[in-house]
Amino acid sequence: MKLITKRSISRHWMMFLFTGLILISLSARSFAAMPKIGESYGGGIVFYVDGTGQHGLIAAKADVTGHSEGKEEGVMNWYDANVAANAFLEGYGDWFLPNREQLNQLYLNRSAVGNILDTYYWSSSESNASNAWVYNFTSGKQLAGSKANGSCVRAVRTF
Repeated sequence: MKLITKRSISRHWMMFLFTGLILISLSARSFAAMPKIGESYGGGIVFYVDGTGQHGLIAAKADVTGHSEGKEEGVMNWYDANVAANAFLEGYGDWFLPNREQLNQLYLNRSAVGNILDTYYWSSSESNASNAWVYNFTSGKQLAGSKANGSCVRAVRTF
């Protein structure tokens, strides 16, 4: 009877030990897989990671191509920018035009993303019925501009 009890306790300890090792292994894998700012991930480049390290924002690798009527290539009015940002890029269909705060994060980490022009970029945030917020990537200032004006578009997505 004593021999069975010792084996039973040994088995429980072994199961406990293996379960702990498996959990540690899974945790290490999930930490290793967490994307970092500047890394290629999810069809673009990570430019923001929240405090948990598990969620954030990805910028498309290049500005959205196309143009609004009467504008040069790559320059769109705000209405066309909202449509163009919802493109299917790099195998993903959930891209969108960033809001003011998201665009600010993109500006702060623009060197990690790369391929961003020193020009104006549209945000999805409206200041009123006829104006929306643009971000000047030369000066780092946000300002309200006419939705009919032309600016560049960089699509983003969440992870």
